[in-house]
Amino acid sequence: MNEERTVLCGANSYEEKYYFNEEFDAIPQGVKDELKIMCVLFTEDCGGILTLEFEKDGTLLFCTRADDYDYLYDEIETGLQVRRLQKEKRELLESLELYYRIAVLGENE
Repeated sequence: MNEERTVLCGANSYEEKYYFNEEFDAIPQGVKDELKIMCVLFTEDCGGILTLEFEKDGTLLFCTRADDYDYLYDEIETGLQVRRLQKEKRELLESLELYYRIAVLGENE
């Protein structure tokens, strides 16, 4: 994990766990629920670990990885699923980036 990024949330198919960074507790519950559903379903479908991470400039990234022994993890399918989510959830993701730039970075919109 890159130390210059801030994790928003993530799901781990190996441990069957979901994580949400409490630093972003001000995000509305409905958005938190949507993120949880999105991350958990992603890891159920693709396996591995998914985290949504903010770069220093507020860009939100999908970061995926798998354990070395996970032979069922398909990098191509995972990439396709990430692109699908980026397209389907574009408005949500852009809103989260805007939130980060205003609430965390202190930019004025």
